[in-house]
Amino acid sequence: MSENNGRTVIGFIGGSGIYDLEGIADQRWEKVASPFGEPSDELLFGTLGGQPLVFLPRHGRGHRISPSMINYRANIDALKRAGVTDLVSMSAVGSLREDLKPGTFVIADQFIDRTFAREKSFFGRGLVAHISMAHPVCNRLGDHLEAAAAEAGIEAVRGGTYLVMEGPQFSTLAESRLYRSWGCDVIGMTNMPEAKLAREAEMCYATVAMVTDYDCWHPDHDHVTVDAIVKVLVANADRARTLAGQVVPRIRADAAAPVCACRTALEHALITAPGHRDPDRLRDLDAVAGRVLGRV
Repeated sequence: MSENNGRTVIGFIGGSGIYDLEGIADQRWEKVASPFGEPSDELLFGTLGGQPLVFLPRHGRGHRISPSMINYRANIDALKRAGVTDLVSMSAVGSLREDLKPGTFVIADQFIDRTFAREKSFFGRGLVAHISMAHPVCNRLGDHLEAAAAEAGIEAVRGGTYLVMEGPQFSTLAESRLYRSWGCDVIGMTNMPEAKLAREAEMCYATVAMVTDYDCWHPDHDHVTVDAIVKVLVANADRARTLAGQVVPRIRADAAAPVCACRTALEHALITAPGHRDPDRLRDLDAVAGRVLGRV
């Protein structure tokens, strides 16, 4: 487990486009082993203005891994082992609202998890824990992203519900209409269980949902061409890089970071009595829960 020594280390997880930030120094790709299996890829380490950064391609370089096959536990565990304290997730989504047009960024603050084929917790048999997910993202990071987007002139909406579907197929029309009736704002396939695992790992987590097109509820959905979607994806990647570059100094300067509640999410979450905890499970959790397990 990497020692953090109280410093802020900013992580980004998403598409490869966000890693090409101008000014990143000391770049190196490094494999970080996890007891939960193989992460999606090696981690890219670097610094920006002296601020340590870590990047992880969620689908692997070249987009090799489908949403259902991503090892979310290994990804979050590897980022924790790399010392990441503040994690910004970026993902492509479909819009469930007319006013959230392609190209809009949504700094989501709620999720509805409709996934069913993924490991969703670091805890289980041998060590049980229950954490609160009432407010699943870090409000402090959301503030920084909102301010950075405004400074950069990026159209971003603060707040919204992200419906996470299993995939890899897209919604049926009936499903799309159902999700709209629930008041959901965007739909995607990747932010769960990612957000749950980040909370279990006591990492501050925020998400930027980047709208590429309307989901199939929209009457013009069938008329959207692949070329049009690709243009939006490219433009979104450009804006994502700009946003990432703008938000780094804001997170770095945040004096409230060390006392953020996200970083003590496990304080009262462990249920299993110490004498009944599985030693193998404890070893696996040395990074994720080392703070509360008394491990280093």
